Amino acid sequence: MKKYLLSFALAFMSLTSFAQADYEKIMAEKIAKTETCKTPEEFQALANDFQRIGSKESSKWLPPYYAAFSQIQKGRLMMRNGNMQELDETAAQADKYLATAQNLAGADNAEIHLLRKMAASLRMMVNPAQRYMTDGAKATEELGIAERLDPSNPRIALIKAEDVYFTPEQYGGSKTKGMEMFKEAITKFNAYKPKTALDPNWGRAEAEYFISMPAK
Repeated sequence: MKKYLLSFALAFMSLTSFAQADYEKIMAEKIAKTETCKTPEEFQALANDFQRIGSKESSKWLPPYYAAFSQIQKGRLMMRNGNMQELDETAAQADKYLATAQNLAGADNAEIHLLRKMAASLRMMVNPAQRYMTDGAKATEELGIAERLDPSNPRIALIKAEDVYFTPEQYGGSKTKGMEMFKEAITKFNAYKPKTALDPNWGRAEAEYFISMPAK
């Protein structure tokens, strides 16, 4: 009897290991696509892919995290193209995924709080004058939480640099200061090591893009 139980246990462990390897392979492939998607439609399809992975791997926080990230990247592209009409819905979808991710990862996850900041910023951009005191304040709060939890995180430094760079000077922004902050973000990227191969590691290319821009 012990022999059969041992065989069953070994078979179960093998299946579990195979399933984990399969999950990691699929996730790695999809995460790589977050760097190559060029349109809102491609990011939406990627968010759907992560949602499907999350429905099968319901105990893991990374699939809903990346679904939210894909939604946010979709929204940022829409914003750059001047399409503000769907930003509220896009941010709401991101927040839905982030709620799931936070339930699984816990409240002390800086990466999730940073995406909450980015989602709030998307909502604010629909009407900055009216929403600065609500969504703008929420974005500031979430960024502060993320920074307290993980002050060495380069993605936090990147988003802070973006905020300074794109904010008009009359409201406290500065392209010169923003550029210096992008350089600080690169220094943090050089020192930062993700906990696993699947953990968030995005942002370096964007910081490098800004640094490579000719001085004005």
